[in-house]
Amino acid sequence: MDIYHIIKRPLITEKGTHQSSVTHEETRWKVARGGSYAFEVHPEASKPMIRAAIERIYNVKVLNVRTAVRHGKRRRYRFTYGNQPDWKRAVVVLEPGFHIDLF
Repeated sequence: MDIYHIIKRPLITEKGTHQSSVTHEETRWKVARGGSYAFEVHPEASKPMIRAAIERIYNVKVLNVRTAVRHGKRRRYRFTYGNQPDWKRAVVVLEPGFHIDLF
């Protein structure tokens, strides 16, 4: 799988903006919580694949990767019901001194 197919898009939310702006020194009571960025990734991508893709695309050092599969919501359209597709979210924590200019 190509590295540009592993990372679909960055997730730009209010919580993600706050987590990316907080430094390691401000959160030293919790390990690996400073400088974290959220991405939507391919559902079959593993943590080492995500780490390698982020390091090559953004030229940074990754400290930690956390993933979660988000299940699609049930939606109604007129008289029928359907489901949105499931998707995978990855939160990437960078080494101190590195950052990604997403915004």
